[in-house]
Amino acid sequence: MTWKVADAKNQLSEVLNRADTDPQIITRRKTGYVVMTEERYRELTGEKPNFIDFLLSAPQVEGFELPPREVEPPREIDFG
Repeated sequence: MTWKVADAKNQLSEVLNRADTDPQIITRRKTGYVVMTEERYRELTGEKPNFIDFLLSAPQVEGFELPPREVEPPREIDFG
């Protein structure tokens, strides 16, 4: 449901009661603000692993090996 700021101020308890089940939007000019329970907010923004932990949590593939890397000497570059 969408509320104007003045209506939301006058009916704050109702806004919060409804936010228990559905996010409520409060508008001021053309900007909207969302009111929701802390539990729902945590579900949406929960702590995310850093990139390294994310990669390390990937399933292991047995028997998979990267091919050996060929190391070649650097090529000669003439800047003259």
